[in-house]
Amino acid sequence: MLVDEILNKAREEKRTVLTEIEAKQILGEAGINCTDTRLATTKDEAVAISEKIGYPVVLKISSADITHKSDAGGVMVNLKAKAAVEKAYDDIMASCTAKYPSANIEGVAVQGMAKAGTEVIIGMTKDPSFGPVLMFGLGGIFVEVLKDVAFRIVPLEKNDASEMINEIKGNKLLEGYRGQDPADIPFLEGMLLKLSALVDKTEGIAEIDMNPVFAHKQGAVVVDARIILEAA
Repeated sequence: MLVDEILNKAREEKRTVLTEIEAKQILGEAGINCTDTRLATTKDEAVAISEKIGYPVVLKISSADITHKSDAGGVMVNLKAKAAVEKAYDDIMASCTAKYPSANIEGVAVQGMAKAGTEVIIGMTKDPSFGPVLMFGLGGIFVEVLKDVAFRIVPLEKNDASEMINEIKGNKLLEGYRGQDPADIPFLEGMLLKLSALVDKTEGIAEIDMNPVFAHKQGAVVVDARIILEAA
């Protein structure tokens, strides 16, 4: 099973942080929709993947040792042509190796540029008393500044997922506000239930962070994801 393979590989390498590609593979196995993200270990490979996925694309450093990719100069967005991808690859590698000289860098993650939508955050943390707890809220600056999030203990029932989405203060934004498209609420509920099922049956995961998730009128997609494992 792919999930077990990824977790076992990380444990063998004595690391608790998964790469973004590994995290999205695990979420994808759980049926959670993520942007198509592929590893390029060379500049030529980054170009080839970009042309296969289709421009515009995003390049991100792929390293379990670099968690704050943007701060390291490890993210380049809206790349629309071969030359832009080549320059971005070189710039990312130069910046990240300069700022994190001892980091184990496996290459860059190449993904399609996702269509913007209403940003939400979905995640999981482990409470010392209650065990795994799921979180839902508005993403971006809303989660940082307003702390507008809802929590439920795993496993979730369908009504739990519905209540989480309805109880955040900013849920009016999800219903469509001032001409903005409404979010696909049933799809978001499904994401929460799929994450709950993944957490409930998979041992050893300490934290999951899916931020941002772009919610659209039809469907939603995880643009960035992080998974942290429990220490051995």
